Amino acid sequence: MSGKARHAAGGRAELRSHPLRTKLILATLALLTATCAALGLFSHVAMSRYLTGVLDDSLERAAGRAGFSPGQAGEQNQAPGTGRAQDPAGADNGTGAKGNGTQYGRRPGSFNVVVEDGLPRRSSLVLEDGSAEFLTAADLELLAAADPGSSPGNIDLSSGRYRVDAFASPSGTAEGMFVTGLSTGPRDRTLASLDITMVVLSLAGLLVTGFTGTVIIRRSLRPLDKLAAVATSVSKLPLASGEVEIPVRVPEAAARPGSEVGTVGSALNGMIDHVTNALRARQASETKVRQFVADASHELRTPLTAIRGYTELVLLSEHVSPPGRAALERVDSESRRMSALVEDLLLLARLDEGQRGEPAEVDLTELIIESVSDAQVSAPEDQWTLTLPEEPVTVSAVDAELRQILINLLSNAHRHTPPGTRVDVGLQSGSAWVTLTVTDDGPGIDPDFIDSLFSRFSKADFARTRGSGSSTGLGLAIVSALVTANRGTVDVESKPGRTCFTVVLPLAGTR
Repeated sequence: MSGKARHAAGGRAELRSHPLRTKLILATLALLTATCAALGLFSHVAMSRYLTGVLDDSLERAAGRAGFSPGQAGEQNQAPGTGRAQDPAGADNGTGAKGNGTQYGRRPGSFNVVVEDGLPRRSSLVLEDGSAEFLTAADLELLAAADPGSSPGNIDLSSGRYRVDAFASPSGTAEGMFVTGLSTGPRDRTLASLDITMVVLSLAGLLVTGFTGTVIIRRSLRPLDKLAAVATSVSKLPLASGEVEIPVRVPEAAARPGSEVGTVGSALNGMIDHVTNALRARQASETKVRQFVADASHELRTPLTAIRGYTELVLLSEHVSPPGRAALERVDSESRRMSALVEDLLLLARLDEGQRGEPAEVDLTELIIESVSDAQVSAPEDQWTLTLPEEPVTVSAVDAELRQILINLLSNAHRHTPPGTRVDVGLQSGSAWVTLTVTDDGPGIDPDFIDSLFSRFSKADFARTRGSGSSTGLGLAIVSALVTANRGTVDVESKPGRTCFTVVLPLAGTR
């Protein structure tokens, strides 16, 4: 894309980013400006044509008074008994006439020139004070070149700008052409005054329209601010954490159909009601599913305990062939795994129902040391390290729940990384919060799986798991539920060669 194209695209994007009220005000002012400009141009052209027409009529009347109007006889312009045309200028600069006396009946700023045989013979220019003077030789040369057959036109002389018209001599006279002109100064001053008046009025109109339009548009669009506030409030509600009621609605005054804003407000209220009903239905469905899982877990606990007991009894008291023993050991292993799954489900069910122990002050440093020691015994092939502060760190939580969090995180680091992985457990204490980290240098977690990592029954790629089918997908879901129950947060960052789970808990004595 070229620089101009990028600049144009940036300008359009910047214009689109402006508020609606600003766009409306700018559009209104732009339309009014265009209207004023068109009206001013039309007025200027119309007035210019009218004043120019007045000048042209005056030129024809001046020529008529001198006997040069089309269709008049030339004898009407002859001086009695002389056979020569009377000097319409009242002065002769070619025949010895002298003096520039006052020219009565002549319009100030006008001139007359008589041209004979292509040469100017007589001329006179009436000044603003009514006195007359001769035209200069350069001015006469320009006027002598005038074409009687052409329309009136403007010409610049030494004394200013004039509207000039040329008339051919009527038949039978010796004169060749009569040229008369009027100063365009009055016309130009009138047009300039008109232009200034139009500009001043247009600017005043733009200012008044801009101020009035701003007030009206702001008042008209004020309900949109209420709609935006309602939408913002809905966006901040914890809908993902189980909140099913949306208490905010667009006020009735801003949700009356009939206007654009009212239609949008009514539609927004309808959408909020629909979302609320959907959340209620989802919550009811989830409640039924969780209740079913809790009931099924309770019902499965007894038969699983019986299976494990009878399996252990047979293995301890009966002589069984090697294949039969292997089968029974497999039954015992799977029953234990299923019992662990049932216990996890029961734990989640209790957390959903709010059934948990009483929080107390727990020495998190000692708990970490004990948990890592147990992990070293169960997974000696991995490298376990500790990074702990010198002073003990105490948090307010349920001891069993913190222990379960540590066991699940350490088990997750061992189970989902290859043998020999380095696992570091760190602890940092702040003014009000304590940060627990479990970091490993394994292959990392698939980025597409990160968002659902703490969901129930979510399982990572088997490439990160030691042995397929060993994960139930509940370990991290239990971690998230337990951390939340203890007023903390849990997060994860992962890339190839480094995966870090971070748990933040409040220190003891904080709320």
